[in-house]
Amino acid sequence: MIELGISTFGETTPLEGSGQSYSHAERIRQLVDEIKLADKVGLDVYGIGEHHREDFAVSAPEIVLSAGAVQTEKIRLTSAVSVLSSLDPIRVYQQYATIDALSNGRAEIMAGRGSFVESFPLFGYDLKDYEELFEEKLDLLLYAKSESKLDWKGRLTQTIDGREVYPRAVQKDFPVWVATGGHVESTVKIAQRGLPIAYAIIGGSPKHFKPLLDAYRRIGQESGHSEEKLKIAAHSWGWVMEDNEEAIRSYFHPTKQVVDRISKDRPHWQELTYEQYLQQVGPDGAMFVGSPEKTAEKLIKMIEELGLDRFMLHLPLGSMPHAAVLRSIELFGTEVAPLVRNYFAEKKGGGTELNF
Repeated sequence: MIELGISTFGETTPLEGSGQSYSHAERIRQLVDEIKLADKVGLDVYGIGEHHREDFAVSAPEIVLSAGAVQTEKIRLTSAVSVLSSLDPIRVYQQYATIDALSNGRAEIMAGRGSFVESFPLFGYDLKDYEELFEEKLDLLLYAKSESKLDWKGRLTQTIDGREVYPRAVQKDFPVWVATGGHVESTVKIAQRGLPIAYAIIGGSPKHFKPLLDAYRRIGQESGHSEEKLKIAAHSWGWVMEDNEEAIRSYFHPTKQVVDRISKDRPHWQELTYEQYLQQVGPDGAMFVGSPEKTAEKLIKMIEELGLDRFMLHLPLGSMPHAAVLRSIELFGTEVAPLVRNYFAEKKGGGTELNF
């Protein structure tokens, strides 16, 4: 059965109309309310990304997730992502094993290289070691996950001589996902390791990812990993409101705020035009913006085309009023999710007709 959830970066861009921004402290407190609501409306997972920028409030997602862990009952809690290249893998394991204890077995780690690189100079790492740091630290994280007593000879990481790592996670097979933006080499390496993979599908058409996802499954199975271990998730930007046209209108401003800021740092990005935006929120685009019915219809299409095991709606991308964010999460959990789940339940039982 498809897992559905929410991801966020704790955005703090100027709100439309007032031009005011939530403070980092206020936005972090709001996230705990959002986690609680996502749990209440029956969503499966909530993820928080790590950033070290003014426009995103969360640099330590594990602390926010810990606050959510003790106030929820069923929802799974994950980073989205932990920038493993500039973190200590032992501390990452210990922190998320602690969340696993607080939540009684609902924590996960989503490791990634990070789409922003501010953490490298901040924590004393060299960008020339970008790939090597991630690969070595992922090896160490997986070693800490599988063994409590470590003997490790590091090249870019520390050397560990028979030291023990505690606490241990509650879950025997503690989930470690690896996130990617769709890089072919990353997909191959993740498949060969037999780790679940999460794709950021935030531009173009989602169907263009299908060859990559098919390759992940094929390479993973050829490497000796079972189909059940080779799970695929996607996260895409989106926004849900009762009125389809109002959802599309209101989501443009916050999305443009973030895209335009990124375009100043990255030559392959450009400022977002309304025409480009409409293409992305349209039937073949990668943004899931609209009424519950329209969002569910588009989401079902992508899940079916790509064969996803999990989908996380990144909500919102730029700042929206907190009350509106809570309502959007509520609509996603109480109206979109049931439509999607019922469709796949009926398909499994022999019925495949879309009724919107």
